[in-house]
Parts: sequence; structure tokens; C-alpha cells
Amino acid sequence: MTDAQYPTLLETRNLKKWFPIKGGLLSTVKSYVRAVDGVSLEVRKGETLGVVGESGCGKTTLGRLLLGLIPITDGEIIYDGAPISEIERQEIRKKMQIVFQDPGGSMNPRMSVKSIVGEPLHVNTKLDDSEITSRVSDLLESVGLESVHMNRYPHEFSGGQKQRIAIARALSLDPEFILLDEPTSALDVSVQAQVLNLLAQLQKERNLTFVFITHDLAVVRHISDRVAVMYLGKIVELADADEIYKNPVHAYTKALIAAIPRMDPTDPSNNATVEGDVPSPVDPPPGCAFGHRVEHPDWELSVDMDLSLREISPGHWVQPCPCCTDVSN
Repeated sequence: MTDAQYPTLLETRNLKKWFPIKGGLLSTVKSYVRAVDGVSLEVRKGETLGVVGESGCGKTTLGRLLLGLIPITDGEIIYDGAPISEIERQEIRKKMQIVFQDPGGSMNPRMSVKSIVGEPLHVNTKLDDSEITSRVSDLLESVGLESVHMNRYPHEFSGGQKQRIAIARALSLDPEFILLDEPTSALDVSVQAQVLNLLAQLQKERNLTFVFITHDLAVVRHISDRVAVMYLGKIVELADADEIYKNPVHAYTKALIAAIPRMDPTDPSNNATVEGDVPSPVDPPPGCAFGHRVEHPDWELSVDMDLSLREISPGHWVQPCPCCTDVSN
């Protein structure tokens, strides 16, 4: 899945995260929640890779694995050519940062903006107080705030302003990679557009690489270069953003796109629904999980198949199965 023109910054190989479920008198492991179940993908330098899917599909868990916030069950993460497990923890922390969904919840309400944005600099650099103050001032101005804001506290800001502060904090150590975990879902639509435009501007100015996690396909189309569609812990389709929206192949991708609200209230697409319930990640069905969900008559044919992503056209990868695609042969 590599494009030679755009070198790979981050790669996952058969990445898994299974959370144990314990029970009984001795708290023995009874089963596992397969939150991420064999994800292999590449993130290219300077791009924005969108990761979309329903709530509970494993998007946020995948993001936390990429940053090393939770341990890996199996598989490997490669950063700039080296296994992430072999890179010194403090060094990788400088290169990889995160912007959370709830900016207010990610800030200490007792700390001023200067302390919030400057804390990474205190911990990871040898700058003195005056240099940190100057750096914080520059960071705030780069995200559309003013230096006078550094002496205020989080409760004095709107949701959009808090997210700008969170972005400034993420930029404080000049990272190469930023994970954006639904950074606009808690904001008003007009503010969402402002934040998305800010992120695009910062990416261009600083040559940043983004992984943008969201359930909002309209938002991800606006900001992403490529889109990975995730279902029940697996990637089922991956392609350029325009290709995903114009030529979706997997039935689950088609269902997600059909569910995007249309401006016309009479558009029948506004009533699009997906039949069945999402299978439990504790006991996922064999074969194609989405085909099992919609009770497709050809689902059983997928049980013994290799459902690894297959390239059906340049840069367009899809999980091949007889029930959700027509590329199984």
C-alpha cells in the first residue's frame, strides 16, 4: 500500500488489541474483547488518513495503540522505519502527539493556559521561563488566539477556543505526527469548519502527518487524503477520499455513505438504515462480520476465505468476500 512518491511514516502490521474479560472466584480470563483484530495499514508523510466507522468499531483503540498509550496484544508498529518498541519512549513522545475529542476534559481546570501549553516544554526541554513564555505566545497566535489568553483558565473559553488551545499544546514540541481523535464532534458546525481549516493550514505550514478518527463521513471527506473504513476491529476498505465516496465497493462503506444526511428532506437516502445488530467483539462471527450482520445468503462462503485487503485498482484496497463485494475471485 505504499506510494513511492510519499514515503511511509507510520505502519502497522497485523496489529491486535484484545482486552481480557475475567470472571470467577480466581478472576481467570474467560474470553477477550477483540477491539482491534489484525489491522495492517500505512500512513504516509504529510498526509491525512481518515479512519471512519460506527461507535465501537475500534477506531479510538487503534489510535491509542499507535501512540503507545496501551500495550499491543500482537502485531507491530513501525515508525519511520524502526519498530516503535525499540524507540526511546521520551523521543517518540516528542514526535507523536494527540488532540482529544473533549478539549476541556483533557485540561487541568486549575492550570492556566500558559501552564497547559507550556508543560510539555518544561518536561522535555531546557528552556527557561522567559523562553517558554515566548514560545507559548507564538503557539497561541499560530492557532488564532492571542498572547493575553495565556493567563486565563480553561473555563473562560468556548469549546472551539479550548480545542485551539489543545492543538497549540500538541504543537509545542514540533511533532511530526498528530492523532486527531474526533476533534470536532463536540463543536458547533460553524466552529467545526474553522478548526478543520486551521488544521489544514497548520499541516501545510509544518508538514504534519495526521490520522483523523471520526464517525462523521462528511467531515472526513473535507480533510482527508485517504480514508480507511473500519468495522468490528478490522479495516474493510481503504482508498483515496474521492475514490471512497465516488466508488465505494464494500457493502459497509456503501451503507455509511448512504447514511450521510442530505440537504433535501425528501431525499430517500435520509431514511437509509442497516439491518441487523453489530456482532459482539467478544464473540465475533467467522468470515465477513458485516455479511453475517445483514444475513447475506453467501456469508458462509466467506468463513474459510482469506479476507486480507486486496488491491482492486491503484490505491484502492478492499476486503474481498462474496457477500459484501464482487472481488472475491
